[in-house]
Amino acid sequence: MPTPSEQDIRQALATVIDPEIRRPITDLDMVESIEVGEAGAVTVSILLTVPGCPLKDQLERDVKMALASLGGVGLVTVKMGTMSEEQRHALQVKLRGPEVAIQFNDPASKTRVIAIASGKGGVGKSSVTANLAVALAAQGLAVGVLDADIYGFSMPRMLGVIDEPTQMEEMILPPVSHGVKVFSIGMLVPPGQPVVWRGPVLHRAIQQFLTDVYWGDLDVLLADLPPGTGDVALSIAKLLPSSELILVTTPQPAAAEVAQRAGALALQTHQPIVGVVENMSGLPQPDGSVLPLFGEGGGQQVADNLAGAIGGPVPLLGRIPLDIALREGGDTGEPVVVSRPDTPAAAAFRAIAAAVTGRGLPA
Repeated sequence: MPTPSEQDIRQALATVIDPEIRRPITDLDMVESIEVGEAGAVTVSILLTVPGCPLKDQLERDVKMALASLGGVGLVTVKMGTMSEEQRHALQVKLRGPEVAIQFNDPASKTRVIAIASGKGGVGKSSVTANLAVALAAQGLAVGVLDADIYGFSMPRMLGVIDEPTQMEEMILPPVSHGVKVFSIGMLVPPGQPVVWRGPVLHRAIQQFLTDVYWGDLDVLLADLPPGTGDVALSIAKLLPSSELILVTTPQPAAAEVAQRAGALALQTHQPIVGVVENMSGLPQPDGSVLPLFGEGGGQQVADNLAGAIGGPVPLLGRIPLDIALREGGDTGEPVVVSRPDTPAAAAFRAIAAAVTGRGLPA
């Protein structure tokens, strides 16, 4: 079998995706050189974006696997180097352009930005965000999660994020977990340390999360907001004027009243309301009945009242039943849609993801 040419090898390497940036390594100018020797021996020099890249072993495996599919290739040797400061800067400009801006506000952006909000804490807003993100990724969408709950951040734990963000010049590459890109202030502060920031600092922090983090070509960005209608909710609306809103409530009338006030903020910020999610919607019983521990009808009440206020439809996207597996998944970093896909809670999240995208449930 003839030895492959350098062009053949480069084409094979074009199938290797950088695990952090999620683009082919050939597009990112990471392939420094290719040498083809006797008996089909191939030596590839790869330039890592930063020294000590935590995913270099995965990258080496992927390169060898891609070249193994070529006929005539013998021994493959992968040499790892590091980009120079000039090369990193050139890559940063290539990815983000010469000027730093919020990519989602570009008229050419195809990313749908959805803020997940609640009127009060304790209704499971972050659990909904994490599971909805993974359910959307399971549909084949490119999904990101911005943990905008600065004081009560929880996305790193709920999504089982292990790797730290990678700093490349002035750009941050977010880690990926369960197929979802995730960024949170919780990745930058020591464990147990509180974040004590006031309004203007919060606004600048959210702005930096949107400009300095390289999110890439996302289909959906979910922003997990803190409860209520405070500074962060207003900053998201201002910084992302095309963002939409999903409201999370429980069936309890008291929670529904507070959630409705949070939804009413959308009238002032001009954010379209995607719909309402009712969490903790009853406890399934062995006989098939459902025990309404937190009452009934809160989600539909919020949806109906907001529809009347805005003069348009606000759907109840779904009801999430109480489920121990859902709570356990949030603690272990294995969302229930991954850890227990056969549960009613997981099915409810898949249905909500289908309602959000209009794609229908997967076969």
